[in-house]
Amino acid sequence: MSQRSVRPVQGALLLALSALLFACMGVVIREASATVNNENIVFFRNLVGVAFFLPLLLVKGLRPFKTQRLKSHLMRTTYGLAAMYCFFYAIAHLPLADAMVFTYSAPVFTPIIAYFWLKEPLTKRMLGLSLLGLVGVILVAKPSDALFSSLSLVGLAASLLAATAFVSIREMSDTEPAYRMVFYFALFSSLISAVPLTWAWQPLSSTQLTLLCSAGLLAALAQIVMSRAYSLAPPGLIGPVAYLAIVFAGIFSLLRWGETPDSASLIGAALIFTASLLAVLWRKH
Repeated sequence: MSQRSVRPVQGALLLALSALLFACMGVVIREASATVNNENIVFFRNLVGVAFFLPLLLVKGLRPFKTQRLKSHLMRTTYGLAAMYCFFYAIAHLPLADAMVFTYSAPVFTPIIAYFWLKEPLTKRMLGLSLLGLVGVILVAKPSDALFSSLSLVGLAASLLAATAFVSIREMSDTEPAYRMVFYFALFSSLISAVPLTWAWQPLSSTQLTLLCSAGLLAALAQIVMSRAYSLAPPGLIGPVAYLAIVFAGIFSLLRWGETPDSASLIGAALIFTASLLAVLWRKH
């Protein structure tokens, strides 16, 4: 069994790239969700992830995907898929700004979970930078009073589940390459998310299919890059970099829908950048 790597700069750069890819996916899903229900969006996001690996399967066969840790992959899928459904539920029942706070608050919990699960170091600096990034997210999202409603428990559960999924990626990284983790996540998620389609299937136009396939492709790429990032460095160390997704999302919202950020959003974006940079640069050598 190989040791887990600790290469914070490379890990942070890859996590920033995954944040960009996830933001692109968010734009595509926002376009698709105007006419496609959540059940179909989740299913196609996962199914395209499986199709992404078909060329490798055809060329190399099953050998690259053989694993001794099927249970770990299934648990990681359980955390990740449950988080996905909770996020969609939060988006459907809470103001979008409130749901965004929960979507991007997972990095606050990752160092704590990694400390108890993997015994990885937990410092006041890690927690401080995670909270600084979260303050930035709140300034950008400007949540309403609904943030404190009982429905918010679903959003909180989503954050905790997503954080647990990130740490499970780190836990498996000593033996499992990034592509294998993403393959099993996509495979198990496709099988599970196919069940709701028995009552929620809707016919799809070519435009809708194109959007869903694009979202699935971006998700697969983002997952591979994110899994590689968390295999290179502890989630507690580079986790705040994931907050950059909300900055990228803000830029895309400005370009695509003309949603102009106000001064609070710009201050929040600056805090997110600061937390992300300090998380990597201000560390013990």
